[in-house]
Amino acid sequence: MNYQKRREQVLDKMEKGSIAILYSGGEVHVSADEYARFEANRNFFYLTGLRREEMALVLDKAAEPAKVTLFIEKADPDMERWYGRKVTVEEAKEISGITDVQFMENLPGAINMKMVREDVEAVYFDTYRHTMSDLPDYNVVKAGEFAAAYPGVCVKNLFPLAASLRMWKDADEVAAVKEAIGVTKTALEFVMKNLKPGMKEYQAQADFEYMIRRNGAEWPAFPTIAGSGINATMLHYDTNTDTCEDGKLILLDLGARVNGYNADITRTYPVGGKYTDRQKAVYNIVLAANRRVAKEAKPGMTCAQLNDICKEVLAKGLMELGLIEKKEDVTKYYMHGVSHHLGIDVHDVTVASQAKLCPGAIITDEPGLYIDEWEIGIRIEDDLLITQDGAEVLSEAIIRTPEEIEAFMAGN
Repeated sequence: MNYQKRREQVLDKMEKGSIAILYSGGEVHVSADEYARFEANRNFFYLTGLRREEMALVLDKAAEPAKVTLFIEKADPDMERWYGRKVTVEEAKEISGITDVQFMENLPGAINMKMVREDVEAVYFDTYRHTMSDLPDYNVVKAGEFAAAYPGVCVKNLFPLAASLRMWKDADEVAAVKEAIGVTKTALEFVMKNLKPGMKEYQAQADFEYMIRRNGAEWPAFPTIAGSGINATMLHYDTNTDTCEDGKLILLDLGARVNGYNADITRTYPVGGKYTDRQKAVYNIVLAANRRVAKEAKPGMTCAQLNDICKEVLAKGLMELGLIEKKEDVTKYYMHGVSHHLGIDVHDVTVASQAKLCPGAIITDEPGLYIDEWEIGIRIEDDLLITQDGAEVLSEAIIRTPEEIEAFMAGN
């Protein structure tokens, strides 16, 4: 990964006379002596390749020439005995490509020095908020602390600068997503081999998560969805406690995370190994929409346009089944979008000003139909790379037709 190039691109986007301070984050306390699994700020990882806590990246465009400094936590031998090694200065330099690596204890003094000696007109922090009700994350807290200390300095948001770059993947990023998809494929085949009536949804989940870890995944890309029967009609169902019954379907929305990059795949399998005629009729409508989106996706299009194409195919199929009378009613059975960007985040970051797809974008292709009265929920999701003149289905090797799935399950 060319982290240096990415930092240069962010510096180019920053205002003259500004600096950026980006923290990796700190551990989140849960209860007693328990802490949540640490997740580094995604933009910090994107610009450094590092994913450990108590680090900070400083991009200084107020200096001439611009300076890049990385601050890391100093190792405490006593604490390392209990909790494992910290990243060394040498390791941080090798991974990030940053030559000026200091310890976090020097960061406050370094910021003070820049504010005193340089004409700093603005300071960038990652101030992204998903919803107003969310608790502020580490970087938002630090931005608030800085604003209180330097009320006359403009605080700006680094998030859109990084997001505008993250929408288009380089060759290394595409390779990482492909690897995550390959691990996901192997694990899905293991699930199909073991799927049978009477097992619990969480057992299918366990089969998938066991196999991705066996094959090099860090952890699942997101909480695994394994919804059987009526549960498959709930879009983000992840309770996964019900029994998988013969004659019903199980919808598996899942993915592996490898080297910080994610796969996002959905397949819908017959628990007993064979689709009913009704299930197959609905399945083939969804499959037709999936294939049509993959065929039509190309540079210059938007995800909204792809969703219109998807809805057209789904509506036609639903009218043929007699479930709706006019195409506008498709939203009764299809209530989400067909695509989102994919990468370091599963729902990867975007900026509205770059809504049109360009070569290098990786997006999902995930039509679905959710028919409560029939207890049928079907989604088929693939991952697409936008190319110069179309799209490549990165997950093409993960079987998806009813005939392929039935044959695979019958043979295992």
